[in-house]
Amino acid sequence: MGFTVYSLFKNQIVALYFTTNVGFHFIQPNLQKFNLSYLIPKTTLIKVPKSESAYSPNILLLNPANLPNESLWKKESTITQAASVPLVIEIVISNWQTDYTHKANDYESMGIPEYWIVDYGAFGGKRFIGNPKQPTISIYSLVDDEYIVNQFRGDDLIISPLFPELKLTLLQILQNIIN
Repeated sequence: MGFTVYSLFKNQIVALYFTTNVGFHFIQPNLQKFNLSYLIPKTTLIKVPKSESAYSPNILLLNPANLPNESLWKKESTITQAASVPLVIEIVISNWQTDYTHKANDYESMGIPEYWIVDYGAFGGKRFIGNPKQPTISIYSLVDDEYIVNQFRGDDLIISPLFPELKLTLLQILQNIIN
């Protein structure tokens, strides 16, 4: 059983078929336990200003305090401002090129503070996850309007500027994806 998610990329609708919602049911509760005032919606689009692209991330946190400033939120569940999105998480399935290049560039230009790429199957290119290829979480943190990337593998403790108390490793996520 699977599901399809659609994104708008350069004014073209792109269908991405997922066979599982990999890691979602494990990552989401780990973020929620911090009792932050963020929402984790099931379906929301991020519309990149001055672009023909909009993305439907696997997981994103919404800042409800900024939603009244989002003109497309009530009608279309669409976000256009970085102040509404402190974190986006993409789980790499088959569209790794888009996750590592287009989305990273677009989220950076929007000013989204933190972007995670969870590449549980080492699908990404060697220039993005290293050689030899192995499962990797890449955390892009916005510093002076540019993303700085830190990567975590195996039993590395994930370091997130947004969640400094997070005690989670890639192995923990992988064990829950497989089970």
